[in-house]
Amino acid sequence: MDIGIIGSGPIGSTLARHLVALGNHVSISNSRGPASLAGVAAETGAAAATVEQAARASDVVIIAVPEKAVRQLPRGLLDATSAVVVDTGNYYPSRDGRIAEIDGGLADSAWVAQVLGRPVVKAFNNIVASSLATRAVQAGSPGRICLAVAGDEISAKKTILRLIAAIGFDGIDAGTLAESWRQQPGTPAYCRDLDKEGLKAALEEADPALSGTYRDQADEVARPYFT
Repeated sequence: MDIGIIGSGPIGSTLARHLVALGNHVSISNSRGPASLAGVAAETGAAAATVEQAARASDVVIIAVPEKAVRQLPRGLLDATSAVVVDTGNYYPSRDGRIAEIDGGLADSAWVAQVLGRPVVKAFNNIVASSLATRAVQAGSPGRICLAVAGDEISAKKTILRLIAAIGFDGIDAGTLAESWRQQPGTPAYCRDLDKEGLKAALEEADPALSGTYRDQADEVARPYFT
């Protein structure tokens, strides 16, 4: 597959390493340009690229930047692509600033889809980067970690579920993009290394009346890391 990654932080670089190891052609980019990516490229095997080049990947484009950086992406960046676009981000007001639409009840990734002007799949956000980097195992292994995948296009979700399985994790269809609040910061499913049954239960446990509370509590815990 031809895969572009926008964002070279812990999630972006970890995914690059996994996906290159599977034999995919992977380009990785960030806001600072290809010259800043020599180390990441050498470590992961991905090709250093501009954001525009990564966005032209033909199969999958992964957005692995904070919510505050989504607005800074070039206008119309993904207008011409037919690739599946994946949002891995999470909204933390103390880092990203207040986003009125999300505070008003819009799911994080539904807001990202609005900003980008195209459908996205929410994935790779419900475990920490260290688990994504080190806890991949073969299918059928006891306690295999499960990742939630939400979106409105079934074929797009199937593509990402196949990638997740190939990397070494179980995957679960977590419903529509509007339902992706169930895997957002602070919810029972967030940043926990759960197997498939555990993740199903955690997603179901999430209470829509507490969605703002989940976010605010997670933001308070994370605040020291952003200031």
